[in-house]
Amino acid sequence: MFKVQANTTIFADMNEYGHIKYDCKHFRGGIPCTPNKLRQKVCSSCDEYRPITKRILIIKLGAIGDVIRTTPLLVRYKQLYPDCHITWLTQSPAVLPKDLVDEILTPDFISFYKIKNTTFDIAINLDKEVEACALLKDVKSEIKYGFILHDHHIDAATEAARHKLVTGLFDNISQKNEKHYLDEIFEICHLRFNGEPYQLNYNTSLASKWASIHEQAEGKTIIGLNTGCGVRWQTRLWPQEYWIELIKKLQEAGFYPIVLGGKDEDDVNSYYVQATGCFYPGHFPLDEFIALASHCDIIVTAVSMMMHIALGLDKKMVLFNNIFNKHEFYLYNKGVIVEPNSGCDCYYGNKCTRTQHCMKDLPVDKVFHEITALAKK
Repeated sequence: MFKVQANTTIFADMNEYGHIKYDCKHFRGGIPCTPNKLRQKVCSSCDEYRPITKRILIIKLGAIGDVIRTTPLLVRYKQLYPDCHITWLTQSPAVLPKDLVDEILTPDFISFYKIKNTTFDIAINLDKEVEACALLKDVKSEIKYGFILHDHHIDAATEAARHKLVTGLFDNISQKNEKHYLDEIFEICHLRFNGEPYQLNYNTSLASKWASIHEQAEGKTIIGLNTGCGVRWQTRLWPQEYWIELIKKLQEAGFYPIVLGGKDEDDVNSYYVQATGCFYPGHFPLDEFIALASHCDIIVTAVSMMMHIALGLDKKMVLFNNIFNKHEFYLYNKGVIVEPNSGCDCYYGNKCTRTQHCMKDLPVDKVFHEITALAKK
C-alpha cells in the first residue's frame, strides 16, 4: 500500500505558524498573499491581518456605461464596511477600479460555478437579463437585492426593486418617472444616495502620453466633441452639418475643439477634420480613449458610454438627449442637458417616426451657448 511520507520540517513550520486565516482580506487562495510575498509575514504573527467584514456580490453585466454608472455603490459599501470583500461579475472589467473591487469576474462557466459555490452576505443583481436573474436565484446569500428569477420570469428580489422593474416594462409609466438612476439603484439596495461619485479605472501613464494636447491648444479651453452615439440608438445622432457649424463657431470663439469617437465614427470624424481643420487624434482602445478624454475641459456628447466616462473623469458636460427620460440622468451639477426644441416622439425608439428628425430641432446656437456658459463657471 502506498504511504505518504511526512515532511517533519514542514509540519514543524505549520505548528509554529498556526492556523491559516482564510477570512483575511489578503488571502489569495492557493498562492502567497502580498504581506507574505513582500515581507515574509505568516498568519500566526502577521500584524497586517484584516478580517473580511462582509462578502458582497454585484452582478452588473451590461454595457460599459451601465457598469461605470453603478460604481458609486462601491464607495458606499466601502464606507459602511471598510474591510468588505467585493466580487463583481461583468462583461466590462476594464473600467472597474481595482482598488475598490477585490475580485472581478467575467461571465463564463468557471465564474458562474465559483459564484454558486461561494457564500455571500449581500448579493446584488442590477440586470434584468434572465441569466443574471437566474444566477441571483442560485446564489447563497442571506440578503439579495435587485432582480431575480421567479416562476420562470424575472421579478423584484425585494419590493424596493419594484419601481425599477415596472418602469422598465411600461413606457407610459417610465415617461412619468422623476427618479434618476443613482437614486434608483441605491434604493434597490435599501440605501440612500448621498452624492457618491463615479469610480473609473484610469491609466495615468497613458494620460501623460496625451499631455501635449495642452501645448497644441496653446492655453485654450479644450472641448471634446463625441460625435457618435453607438450603434443601437441611431435616433440620437446630431446632423453632420450641425457638428461642422459648431466646430467653426468654437474655433472662432477661441476654443480648441477636438473630435472624439471609436472605430464606427472614424470616417465621419476624418470628414470633420477636412471640413474644419479641427484636431482628431484617431480611435483607440478603451483605456487610451479614457486617458485622452481626461485632457478635455468640457465634453459634448449624446447619452452614451462617453457620458459616463466624462462623469467618471469629473468633467463638465453638455449632454444631448431626445429619446430618453431626462430625469434618469444625474450630472453631479457638472453639466447641462439639451433637447430638441420640438421634443421627441420616439421614446426609447431606434427609428424616427417624423418626416424631419427631431435632432434637427436642436440648434447649434443652443449647444454653443451652453458650452460657453460652462466655460465661464
